[in-house]
Amino acid sequence: MTFRSIDPATGETVHEHPVWDAATLEATLQEAARAAPAWAALPIEQRLGYLSRAAAILRERRDELARLITREMGKLYREAQAEVDKCAWVCDFYAEHAGEFLADEVRESDTRRALVVYQPLGTVLAVMPWNFPLWQVFRFAAPALAAGNTGLLKHASNVPLCALAIEEIWREAGVPAGVFRSLMIRADQVASVIDDPRVHAVTLTGSEPAGRQVAARAGNRIKKSVLELGGSDAFVVLEDADLEQAVAQGVASRFLNAGQSCIAAKRFILVDAVAEAFLERFRARVEALRVGDPMDPATELAPMARIDLRDELHAQVSRSIEQGATPLTGCRPLDGPGAFYAPSILDGVKPGMLAYEEELFGPVAIVIRARDQDDALRIANDSRFGLGGSVWTRDRARGEAFARAMACGSAFVNGMVKSDPRLPFGGIKASGYGRELSREGIREFVNIKTLWIG
Repeated sequence: MTFRSIDPATGETVHEHPVWDAATLEATLQEAARAAPAWAALPIEQRLGYLSRAAAILRERRDELARLITREMGKLYREAQAEVDKCAWVCDFYAEHAGEFLADEVRESDTRRALVVYQPLGTVLAVMPWNFPLWQVFRFAAPALAAGNTGLLKHASNVPLCALAIEEIWREAGVPAGVFRSLMIRADQVASVIDDPRVHAVTLTGSEPAGRQVAARAGNRIKKSVLELGGSDAFVVLEDADLEQAVAQGVASRFLNAGQSCIAAKRFILVDAVAEAFLERFRARVEALRVGDPMDPATELAPMARIDLRDELHAQVSRSIEQGATPLTGCRPLDGPGAFYAPSILDGVKPGMLAYEEELFGPVAIVIRARDQDDALRIANDSRFGLGGSVWTRDRARGEAFARAMACGSAFVNGMVKSDPRLPFGGIKASGYGRELSREGIREFVNIKTLWIG
């Protein structure tokens, strides 16, 4: 069996990589176990030096890595360049701040000296998706390695070259053998790795079903887990919104990465007073999007990552139309080679329809009408997901109050939802638990330990 890289724009096979046998996996797990104690014992300043070197390598190899991302999963080349830049940023961020985040803290107690210290757990397994094939990994790896953990990566099977490139970056940065390895294994082999006593925690970014399986397995072994799962983010437009700003950011948020983002705007919740005016502008912008070669600077919408994902999306759209949703534009695969899907809008989406209840992971915006602000908030929170959401209004105080009431991990006022190394990131409900990035993220995979000295 092999992992295949298929260019989503052409359907051509780019690369095939053999799946590891049991002996190779065992040797790699043993290598990580041997590396863990020495890496944890290394002074943090030395570990952070490796992060700085990794950031420099990412910047040096930016265009090469961006081409690899585009070739393997179809992202627009300029979006892939931005992804590499963000990976360098997160390495630099933790190189600068991890020492502060993990510094011993003196606490008041009934003894002469009490401390809280932050120590690594050991080896962390990361199960990562294809949609941001470098960023999702570095978002985990930079803080995990900075904290003194070793990392094992099980990447998505359609991006094996990205998985190998990430391992190469850490190796080139000088980290000792075994500190970071990419596991070239099948999804059905992940359970045995979680079970292995040499693995101490697991983090997953991916689908809700995958998250349930990984969490159950880790929980059965009493191992820490962090999950960042799907989302159906609300994009709420109130009657006093700046429509030009909201429309422009709505198009950017929904169609970035061909709509294949957990924190993309997915549910456009429009109050009746502004719905038609917003939709008129929004539809014109969507229909004007240029679909084509992701390496072409003029292209605005890339292909989806795989044909099967496009087919799954179209099945969701078709079922929603059968249930009464109105296709305003697009809502169909595009003819020709590659996994292209037309930029699409589904209007009149209501509870019970598939598009209302499920995440649509692709270039399809769904529109839900609301009577007023209170109704919009009710609809925004009427989802089993809770990753992100945004609200658009000229009144910032009104927007902040609305955002505070949104049931999600990140709520934005007059801005599209995004991740930032300086801010914690994660969801609630079926969107997962735990946090990545910032101070909170680096403390997920450490032993928060009390020292009491009498």
